[in-house]
Amino acid sequence: MQMNKMKSTNFRWVICGMLFLATTINYMDRQVLSLTWKDFIAPEFHWTDADYGRIAAVFSLVYAVANVFAGRFIDWIGTRKGYVWAIVIWSFGACMHAFCGLATIWHLDLGGSEDLFQATGALAVTISTVSAYFFIISRVVLGIGEAGNFPAAIKVTAEYFPKKDRAFATSIFNSGSTIGALVAPLSIPLLARYFKNVGIGNGWEMAFIIIGALGFVWLGFWLFLYQKPEKCKYVNQEELKYIHLDDEEDKVAVSTAETEQEDNIPFAKFLTFPQTWAIFFAKLITDGVWWFFLFWTPAYLSDVYQLSSDNPTAILLLFVLYAITMLSLYGGKLPTIIIDRTGKIPYEARLQAMFIFTLFPLLTLFAQPLGVYSYWFPVILIGIAGAAHQSWSANLFSVASDLFPKKAIGTMTGINGLAGGISSFAINMISGELFVYADATQMTFMGFTGKPAGYFIVFCYCAVAYFAGWCVLKTLVPRYKKVVG
Repeated sequence: MQMNKMKSTNFRWVICGMLFLATTINYMDRQVLSLTWKDFIAPEFHWTDADYGRIAAVFSLVYAVANVFAGRFIDWIGTRKGYVWAIVIWSFGACMHAFCGLATIWHLDLGGSEDLFQATGALAVTISTVSAYFFIISRVVLGIGEAGNFPAAIKVTAEYFPKKDRAFATSIFNSGSTIGALVAPLSIPLLARYFKNVGIGNGWEMAFIIIGALGFVWLGFWLFLYQKPEKCKYVNQEELKYIHLDDEEDKVAVSTAETEQEDNIPFAKFLTFPQTWAIFFAKLITDGVWWFFLFWTPAYLSDVYQLSSDNPTAILLLFVLYAITMLSLYGGKLPTIIIDRTGKIPYEARLQAMFIFTLFPLLTLFAQPLGVYSYWFPVILIGIAGAAHQSWSANLFSVASDLFPKKAIGTMTGINGLAGGISSFAINMISGELFVYADATQMTFMGFTGKPAGYFIVFCYCAVAYFAGWCVLKTLVPRYKKVVG
C-alpha cells in the first residue's frame, strides 16, 4: 500500500509575515517626525522647511552609507543575529527623539518648554539650530539601525523562497512600508494630540516612545521563530524541497566548499560588475521619489491646503493615499504571472513588469494642475505613483537576487540601499531649500506661485524618474547574466 505523500508546510510565509511586520515598524518609526514636525515640533523649536529638509537629508545620507556596511555585516553575521542588532539600534534611536526637547532645554540652560515657545530673535534661531542638531543625532542612530532591515529581509527571502516567488514575497514584506505609512497618519498625530491634551510633554514625545517600543516587541517573536530553513523545526522536507527548487531545476551539484568559494566576492570586485551599477543607478534615480512622498506629503497638505496632520480630512487623505499604494502587491505578482504564461526567465519577466510600472508615475505631472479643483486629485495620483514605486522597488530588490549569488545578496542590497539613501538625501535637501526659496521670492512655474510652484517642479521629476531608471537598467544589463565570483 502506497504511503500518502507528506503535505508541505508553509512556514516560509510566516517568516515573510515577520519581515512584513518589521518593515511596517521600520516605516512607522521614520514617519513619526514627518507627521509631527509641522504642527507639533516646529512651533516649539521654530523650524523652517529648510531645517526639516536638512534633518531628513542627514538621516537619508547616514542611512545610505550605513546600508553598505549593514549589507556586509548581515552577510557576515547572518540574518538571525543581524536583524537583532538592526532592530535594537533603530528602536533605541526612535525613542531617543523624545528627549531632544529636554536636551535642548538643558544645553541652553532654559527654564522649561514654555521658554522654547516664547523665544524670539536670536534665541529662537539658537533654539532652532541646537534642537535640530539633537534631532540629527537621533536620526543618525535611527538610520544606522534601519539600514539593516532591507539587506536582512532580502537575504531571508533568498533563503526561504525560490526565484520565481521572490518578487511576490518581497512585495508582501515591502508592502509593510505602505502599511506603516498607512497606519502612521491614523495613529501618530492622534497620539501626539492626546498626550498634549493630557499634559504629558507636548505630545510628540510620547508618540516617538510608543512607536519606537514596537520594535522590541517584534524582537521577542523573531528570536522565538527564526532559524534557517535547513535547521528550522517548522519546515518539513517537502517545503525544503520547494525552497531549493532552483537548485533542483538547475541540477546544481557542487560541494559546500565550492559553493562558499564561488559566493564569497570581495567588496571591491562588486564595483567591476555592470550588474552592480545597473541596480545602483536605477535605485539612485528613482528612490528619492518615494522618500519625497513619505516625508513631504503631510507638509504638502498643510502648506497648500492648510490641513494640519491631526485634521480629520488630512488623516483621511493620507489613509486613502497609502491605501492606494497597496495595489503594489499585484505588482510583485506580475513577474510570476509573466513567467507562468510565457516561460520567460525571471530576469526578463521582471524587466517587462518594471517597464509597465514606469508608466503610472507619469500621472503625477497632473497632480498640481488638477489640485486647484480638489485636493483629492493630487492625493489619488500620488497614491497611484506610490503603488508603482513599491512594485518597481520590490522587483529591483529581486533583480539583485536574480543576478548575484546568495552570500552576496546582503552586500548588494546594501549597495542598493546606498543609492536609495543618496537619492533621498538629494531630494530632501533640495526640496527644503526650494520650498523656502519659492515662498520667499514668490517664484512662478507653469502658472503656480510660491510653494505650489516648488511642489510642481518636484512632481515633474517624480513623473519621469522611473522611465529613466528602467533605461539605465536595460542598457547596462540587457540580458540575464549571473555574477560569478
